Amino acid sequence: MIYPKIPLAQSIIEICRVKGIEHIVIAPGSRNAPLTIGFVSHPFFTCYSIADERCAAFFALGIAQQIKKPVAVICTSGSAILNFYPAVAEAFYSQIPLVVISADRPFEKIDIGDGQTIRQQNVLANHTLFNANLTEVASPENDTLINEAINVAIGQSGPTHINVPFEEPLYETVESLIVSPLISESKEMLASFDLNETTIDLWNAASKKLILVGTLEPNSIEASILSKLATDTSVVVMTESTSNLHQANFLANIDTIITPFTEADFKAFQPDILLTFGGMIVSKRIKSFLRAYQPKHHWHVDTLRAYDTFGCLTEHFKVHPNTFLQQLLQQSQAITSDYQMRGLQVQKVRKVKHDEYLAKIPFCDFKVFDQINKAIPEGIQLQVSNSSSIRYMQLFDWSPSIDMYCNRGTSGIDGSTSTAIGAAVISIKPTVLITGDVSFFYDSNALWNNYIPANFKIILINNGGGGIFRILPGHQENAIFNTYFETAHCLTAESLANMYRFKYRMASTEATLEVALKAFFSDNEQPQLLEVFTPTLENDRWLKGYFGALV
Repeated sequence: MIYPKIPLAQSIIEICRVKGIEHIVIAPGSRNAPLTIGFVSHPFFTCYSIADERCAAFFALGIAQQIKKPVAVICTSGSAILNFYPAVAEAFYSQIPLVVISADRPFEKIDIGDGQTIRQQNVLANHTLFNANLTEVASPENDTLINEAINVAIGQSGPTHINVPFEEPLYETVESLIVSPLISESKEMLASFDLNETTIDLWNAASKKLILVGTLEPNSIEASILSKLATDTSVVVMTESTSNLHQANFLANIDTIITPFTEADFKAFQPDILLTFGGMIVSKRIKSFLRAYQPKHHWHVDTLRAYDTFGCLTEHFKVHPNTFLQQLLQQSQAITSDYQMRGLQVQKVRKVKHDEYLAKIPFCDFKVFDQINKAIPEGIQLQVSNSSSIRYMQLFDWSPSIDMYCNRGTSGIDGSTSTAIGAAVISIKPTVLITGDVSFFYDSNALWNNYIPANFKIILINNGGGGIFRILPGHQENAIFNTYFETAHCLTAESLANMYRFKYRMASTEATLEVALKAFFSDNEQPQLLEVFTPTLENDRWLKGYFGALV
């Protein structure tokens, strides 16, 4: 075995091994050489080299998203750590465990004009759960900080930061460990949970109970619970694509259902109790509705956090939704209500209007998503970029066999491709990324790695700019809008695909897309990129027309 000679590096590596951090994503550099040598040389670890730090952090996030355990991402000193920040913020709000380990210069070298130095201590503190600022010499105090950083990432499911100063020489090695670091166990809180009578009484008395589910891991909620909720006439369950919940009596396609509502409809749909669980909500319309027509009670169920998204949070139940719902439904009583029935009637009418509208519109972004929805294979994993892509996804019903993910913690366009590739490396399901052009080109360095599976696929919808800004209020067709908001462009991904050895296909009509999708999904010999060109100036008109046609 080869180990770095620096004892502090040995301690970090050994503690990570004992704690079970198997996947190590390394952004190459010199100051982090002791860590790189140690992790790569040890057979316990699976290491990945990702040149771009921002891509490396999102790649690590994609792995952690799938395995639900901490992944370490390592960088050299200086500005490298700052490029981790977007993924750290995403991990913080999406509750994904990530352990950032940044190599640093010795403290006395900071702010004296030495090269590649910045103030790295606590530099990520606004969006990390714990910050371990180590000293140069291996010590019990350092071991305690390293343990705590990893324990917090595991126990609180979020990002932590370990900042490690190293002095040269950096590349010396030894053949055996010279440290025996302290190992502290994480403290798991296994407190019992019992619903109080007041909560149960409120639930049983309410004739309009709305359950709104945000981002959720597939198979998070037991099927028996979902079935029981679906048969309660006083309960409406509204889901988003990223909730990964499917049940015949649940209302998906939230925007399709509520956008045409009149004031009378909104008042009739206003819940007595709002029960939420899962992560961030995509739909702006449901947020606006619940802020304007607030329930008497808003309960959020999550083991760690509750956001007052609608300005009316009354209770945070710190327990897994399965546990909460099991206890609630065991003590729930049937009540006469037409709340669910009216919701299902609306959904049925909207479905007819939805199909009629799609049958008559020309080729555009909306039509592309319809074609993808009809052609996509069963049993895959979908990764979706933010902005227009994820919003279009919400307008369609997707097969229950498909797992869907999107970086909704910060809802940024940065890192969608990197996250998807990190997830694809680990996922047992074939992975498809659906992305817009701005998001794709922004994160094009994501393709610069050697780990992309042969069955990984990208559907790139290229409408010549940030199409979402045409949908938002304030759109004006002028030079300022086109340049500074929409970022209009004439780029194509063909050269990038060739450079990174993706098989490239393109389509620009309904007929060519139908043919391309068949070949695209059946070819698994090398990574695929299908670029779909849509009319820049028409997409917003057909999407806005859709909501008008639902009435």
